[in-house]
Amino acid sequence: MATEFTYKDLAVIYEDNHVIVVVKPCNVPSQADSSGDKDMLSIVKEYLVDKYDKEGDAYVGLIHRLDRPTGGVMVFAKTSKAAARLSEEIKNGEFEKSYLCVTCGVPKQRNGQLKHYLKKNQAKNIVQIVPQATDGAKLALLDYSFLQELNGFSLFKIALHTGRSHQIRVQMASLGLPLFGDSKYGALPATYRHNLGLWATQVGFIHPTTKEKMTFIVHPPKDEVPWRAFDIPRLLNVGIAADPYGDLANFNVLQDKSNVLRKQENKPVKK
Repeated sequence: MATEFTYKDLAVIYEDNHVIVVVKPCNVPSQADSSGDKDMLSIVKEYLVDKYDKEGDAYVGLIHRLDRPTGGVMVFAKTSKAAARLSEEIKNGEFEKSYLCVTCGVPKQRNGQLKHYLKKNQAKNIVQIVPQATDGAKLALLDYSFLQELNGFSLFKIALHTGRSHQIRVQMASLGLPLFGDSKYGALPATYRHNLGLWATQVGFIHPTTKEKMTFIVHPPKDEVPWRAFDIPRLLNVGIAADPYGDLANFNVLQDKSNVLRKQENKPVKK
């Protein structure tokens, strides 16, 4: 990152006495790691200390994690009771997590479910698909839904049922569909200079005290590659048009040109 992300930059989309929902930028760790880089858990604590002029530390419970390259919506607990109840929801499969991803390649089967057993290879710092009986193997389950294809790149919505490290990256790569920008799992090298094409777009949970169903949706940065190639709000809300980018015959998702997203209505009318 060009400049360090701090609590003053934090985008808070909801907060009450029990939970706080924020947006994690790409390439910021969810919690402290060996890099020593500023992490989301520390940033949220600093935000609360500053906002409420607290003396000392603020309690923040880490409910779930996002891999460092992944951006999107995250939920933190502000009390130990909230943390325990939200963690129980995750354990019971009641905490809903949806992602958007862009892959290199087009699917043979547009919608489906992927079930694998994963184990991290510590020496290579990658996650691998292994037989179920492998010592340390963990179940990984997700549903994928195809949204759109543009020039060999595909946009998917992912419903994640387990939360394994690198899960979506590994499982989609197993279909021959590595994620955009993912050098670890076989993406096109031309995509490496961009952020990973993976975004945590939605969470849903039962509020730990009010018992109200809470749903939060955050779309990826609309001006960044590869997201700017897709009309994501329309795709998620009203379905897919037959030819949504008919005027973009020469569009290249890797080009950084502002004029490639001109709409048909902005073109001069022939007389």
